[in-house]
Amino acid sequence: MRKPIVAGNWKMNKEVDDAIALASAVKLELLNFTDAEVVLCPPFTALKAVGDVLQGSYIKLGAQNMHWEKEGAYTGEISPSMLRNVFCHYVILGHSERRAIFHETNEAVNRKVKAALSAGLRPIMCVGETLAEHEAGRTEDVVRIQVEAGLAGVEAGAANIVLAYEPVWAIGTGKTATPEQAQEVHAFLRGIMAKMLGDNIASGIRIQYGGSVKPGNAKELFSQPDIDGDRIGGAALDARGFVEIVRASLTKL
Repeated sequence: MRKPIVAGNWKMNKEVDDAIALASAVKLELLNFTDAEVVLCPPFTALKAVGDVLQGSYIKLGAQNMHWEKEGAYTGEISPSMLRNVFCHYVILGHSERRAIFHETNEAVNRKVKAALSAGLRPIMCVGETLAEHEAGRTEDVVRIQVEAGLAGVEAGAANIVLAYEPVWAIGTGKTATPEQAQEVHAFLRGIMAKMLGDNIASGIRIQYGGSVKPGNAKELFSQPDIDGDRIGGAALDARGFVEIVRASLTKL
């Protein structure tokens, strides 16, 4: 059985003091919770502080992005080893906002995934379609291209990858794919990975859903056979709501 994984992406929110307070509140509620893997992904400036808060718990620390190079003249970038140095376990790669706003390509995401795995980080690789692509019936074509390009040449460590399906049309809009719609795409994604990586690895890779997940719809989403967790955005900024979503993962057990 795949262990559920719930990751909170705080995006560009929470200065250090507020990040410490939020992480402390989540830790208080989930200190000994082991039924699902829980990951908090604060901004870079709060990584060290949040990591210190999480010590003594089972909650993992994650980053929101990174560069693929180990070091060098890349002003404003963060390397995989820098993330490891502050005890990050996970890193979100290819988020729709990175793709749309910062023009990240599938090839760039692929380089980052390989670099993360080489450094001992577990990538949460995001894929998903825009509203226009969704309405044009191109969902499968779009996510297939993103997965095939993003995982091209990835062999060693592939089992450590987490895939996150985020329908862009459902992020921050209040719209949510129905559990059945989400399951259909998740099953399709697992099929693509089976062709690329083999059935054994694909059956073990966890696929998160990320698209306006809230305490009210998390349980229904978790009940689907190929939805192994959630990647939470706005709802992760409220400790109580985030913890409710995490506890909804018990539906999988």
